[in-house]
Amino acid sequence: MKPDISICITNYNAKDFLRDCLRSIYGTTDTLTFEIIVVDNFSGDGGPEMIRAEFPDVKLLTNEGNTGFTRPYNQAMRLAQGRHVVILNPDTVIFPNAFAELVGFLDSHPEVGIVSPKVLNRDGTLQKQCRRSEARPWDAICYFSGLSRLFPNDKRFAGYLMTYLPEDLTHEAEAVSGSCMVVRREVVEQIGYFDEDFFAYQEDTDYCRRTRLAGWKIFYVPTAQITHYGGEGGSKVQPYRTIIEWHRSYYLYFRKHFAKDYFFLFNFLYYLMMLTKLGYALLTNLFRRKKVVSTPKP
Repeated sequence: MKPDISICITNYNAKDFLRDCLRSIYGTTDTLTFEIIVVDNFSGDGGPEMIRAEFPDVKLLTNEGNTGFTRPYNQAMRLAQGRHVVILNPDTVIFPNAFAELVGFLDSHPEVGIVSPKVLNRDGTLQKQCRRSEARPWDAICYFSGLSRLFPNDKRFAGYLMTYLPEDLTHEAEAVSGSCMVVRREVVEQIGYFDEDFFAYQEDTDYCRRTRLAGWKIFYVPTAQITHYGGEGGSKVQPYRTIIEWHRSYYLYFRKHFAKDYFFLFNFLYYLMMLTKLGYALLTNLFRRKKVVSTPKP
């Protein structure tokens, strides 16, 4: 008999967080049948050995290099047997009955193809990226320029992260975070897998767009909750590549879905904005790291 959910996790040098994640799954998911598939991207911290020793029921695949986040998720999804497929980051902790809430919502709303929980930062605040609209040019400009932070309750400027809506309101969204999303099996069969042109980031927004275009709805369900620590594993090991891939993903998303709808000058200015922000982020990270290294110990 097929399990209720197949939980797909990509891991890269996040052993301790992954251990906590797996423990939380086993400790909070007792009303559903599930399988866990972990794809490891050639971690050097003993992650695969930890899984084999402590979680022998987990299906483990090991890659011979760091292939990003998107391709390993596709590897896991191709092996998934569950009625629904869970995409989950390794640096997450699942709250009691979170998956049961999400699966229950899918089962009682046949028009919904993807659901996502309320995602919390480590300090308990809302991780705003967990529910959002599509990264349309205007919304992206407001997000990158800081207008969305200046006017968080104004839909005209805060459309991307939807901060104008209460965080405890169940509502439809155009996209949800790939840190934790539950995808109906029929969606996977209809539209396929993640676009591997996205090494990491925005692959979730792209998948949500394809889901909506196929006629399905997407919902944010805050009665289910998780904690997502964020920035662990690969993000710490390769901070500059993480910054580059984050900005590159927005460039790819715009080029794939919107560039053809705008004239050359607008596209040029949009790309210039992204390049400027990338340069600023790299320099800021460089100086921050130098400051940390040069700070004398007390």
